[in-house]
Amino acid sequence: MRTATDQTFVSADGTQLFYRRWAPSSSATRRALIVFHRGHEHSGRMQAVVDGLDLPEFDIFAWDARGHGRSPGERGYAEDIGVLVKDVDSFVRHVCETHRYAQGDVAIVAQSVGAVLVATWLHDFAPKVRCAVLASPAFEVKLYVPFAIPGLRLLLKLKGKAFVNSYVKAKFLTHDPERISSYQADPLITRAIAVNILIGLFDVAERVIADAAAIVTPTQVLISGADWVVHQKPQKRFFERLGAAVKELHEFAGFYHDTLGEKDRHLPLARAREFILRQFESAVSVPSLLAADEAGHTKDEYDRLAAPASVPSALYYGATRMGFATLGRLSDGIALGLRTGFDSGSTLDYVYRNVPSGKTPLGRLFDAAYLNSIGWKGIRIRKQHIESLLARVFAMLLSSGQPVRLVDIAAGHGRYVVEALEGLKGRDFGALLRDYSALNVESGRTLIASRGLSERVSFESGDAFDPQSLAAIPRDRTVAVISGLYELFPDNARIRRSLTGVAQALVQGAYLVYTNQPWHPQLELIARTLSSHRGGQPWVMRRRVQAEMDQLVEEAGFSKLDQLVDQWGIFSVSLARKTA
Repeated sequence: MRTATDQTFVSADGTQLFYRRWAPSSSATRRALIVFHRGHEHSGRMQAVVDGLDLPEFDIFAWDARGHGRSPGERGYAEDIGVLVKDVDSFVRHVCETHRYAQGDVAIVAQSVGAVLVATWLHDFAPKVRCAVLASPAFEVKLYVPFAIPGLRLLLKLKGKAFVNSYVKAKFLTHDPERISSYQADPLITRAIAVNILIGLFDVAERVIADAAAIVTPTQVLISGADWVVHQKPQKRFFERLGAAVKELHEFAGFYHDTLGEKDRHLPLARAREFILRQFESAVSVPSLLAADEAGHTKDEYDRLAAPASVPSALYYGATRMGFATLGRLSDGIALGLRTGFDSGSTLDYVYRNVPSGKTPLGRLFDAAYLNSIGWKGIRIRKQHIESLLARVFAMLLSSGQPVRLVDIAAGHGRYVVEALEGLKGRDFGALLRDYSALNVESGRTLIASRGLSERVSFESGDAFDPQSLAAIPRDRTVAVISGLYELFPDNARIRRSLTGVAQALVQGAYLVYTNQPWHPQLELIARTLSSHRGGQPWVMRRRVQAEMDQLVEEAGFSKLDQLVDQWGIFSVSLARKTA
C-alpha cells in the first residue's frame, strides 16, 4: 500500500484545492498519473485504484474536487460546469509545473463525473497528455423520473440555486462489501449535488459526444455492464466518434457503476495498466491537424452548411431571415447587422456595449433577446478573458523590466484592447491597432481619443493576411493580439501566413493572445440566416477544434501557456509565448 502526502494547489480563480500525492519508488523514470474521483467522493477513496494499478515508478496525484472531500466550497456546488473543467486544467498544469513534468509524461485516469470533466477538458483545451482512461463516464445519469431534466431546469430558473441528494445506495455502486461499508461510513462523502451542475453535466455531455472527433488523445473507455447509475449508449456513441488514432473500449459484464472499485476491479485495472504502459512505450500518437481545412469532420460540416438546405430547413430559415428583415429591423442591433454584417467590427462593438435599444418598446424587447443569445453572451465572456490574459501579460512584462509594445492585427473598433490598456496609464506602454476596414479604423481612433490615449495608442489600416502589410509592423512588439479573426476564414493557408507575419514582428519571448471557436451550437442558424460583412454573403464558418488551432500557433514558433474558455465551450482565449 503506497502512502500519500497531503498537498494543495491554487486554481484559476484563486481557490486553494486539496490533493494527495503518492511519490514514485524511484525518480529514474519521469512519468506521472493523475486520478479523478467519481461524483460525491474524494481522493482518499482512490487509494485502492493507486494500489491496484501497480505502477510504482509513476508519480500519482488525485484531487478533491471543489465542494468535495477536504477542498473548500459549498458541498456539491460550483458556479458552473466550466469552473470544474478549468479546475482540471489548473490541476494538471500545477502538477506539470510544480513537479516538473511535460504534459506528454502525464497519463489520466478518471471515473464517472470525473471522466466527463476530463473528456470535456480533452475536447476544449486539447492538452498534450500521453493518454486517458475514462471509466463509466457519467454522460447520461439515470434519473428514473419522467421529464426530470426539464423539471430540474424549471427548478433552477425559479429557485436560482438548488440541490438534490443522490438516490444511489452504496450497494448499487459495487459488489464489494468493504467498499460498500466504507462508503456508508465515510464522513467526507458529499451526497448532495447542485442542480446547475447536474444539468451542466447533461449539456456538456451532449456537446462532447457530438463532437468527440475533436479529441485526439489516445483514450481507453471502460464500461460497467450492469450500471444502475448511468446509461451505456452515450458511452458507446462517444467511443465510436472519438477522433483518437489509438482508442479502446472494454465492457465488464455484471459490474456496477464503481468500475474501478468493484469486487473484481483487478480486471479493469489490469486493462488500464496495460494501456497506460503501452502508450508510454510507444511514440506519442497525436495526428497533425494542419490540413483539417481540406479533410475531416469540420470540413464536412462546413461543406454541408455552405450547400443549399433541405426543403424543410430552407422554409424554416427563410422565414427566420424574413423576420429579421422586417420586424427585426426594429432592433438596433439587428438593423446594424443587416447593414454592416453580423460579423463586422461595428456589430461586435455593439454586442460588447450590451445596451438594448430599438424603435418602440417592441424593438427594444427584440434587441434584448438578440443580445442575450448564447453566441453573443459567449462573445462578451471572450472579451473578459482577453482582458484578463492581457492584464496578466502586462504585469509579467512590466515586472521583468520590459515595456508593453502591443499590436492587434485586426482590432475591429479596438474596445477590448483600449479598455485593457487604460490600466497602464503612467507606465511604459505603446500600442498599434490595425484593421482592414476604414470604418473600423475611424471608429477606433475616435474611441482612443475619447479615452485620452492618442499619445500612446495609434490605429492604422492593415491587412492581417498580407505578408507585405504585416512586414510594416515595428519589429519591437512584446505582445500581439489576434481576436475573432481566424474564426471567420475556413482555410488554413492564410492563417499560417498571418501567424508567420505576426511572429516576425515579435521579439523573442514575446506573448501572443489568440482566440478560437472550437464549438458553436448555432452554426446552422448563423449560416442560413445571418449575413457576413463580405458583400452580404451568408456567414458560414468552419470550426477549428482547439488542437488544430494550437498546432497552427505552435508551427509558427509559439508555445502555449494557458487557456480560458466560456462554460459552453464556444470561444477560447489562449496565451502563448514566442520560443523560436
